[in-house]
Amino acid sequence: MKNLLEFIPQHVPKELLETLVQTKDIHIERIVSRGHASPAQGWYDQEKHEFVLVLKGAAKLEFEGGRFENMGPGDWLEIPAHLKHRVAWTDGAQETVWLAVHY
Repeated sequence: MKNLLEFIPQHVPKELLETLVQTKDIHIERIVSRGHASPAQGWYDQEKHEFVLVLKGAAKLEFEGGRFENMGPGDWLEIPAHLKHRVAWTDGAQETVWLAVHY
């Protein structure tokens, strides 16, 4: 058994993405952020739907059109395919650990 909150590096110079499970239909990953955000002009426009859950830390997601969602431990969202979004902010004082499922 593995634990998503273990083996987090002390220093995370860039966002850490780790694939946990991948098939042709699903991609599950752990993401670790610490003060990271998407580039100012960068929007995710993904081919697949995404379920995202914050396990630890805090983040703010921005959606095209000006909607923002603040997220903390236990908060989750389903992001439909092609809904443009970006990470506007993650807590720089602690790790933000995400579980992302692309399907």
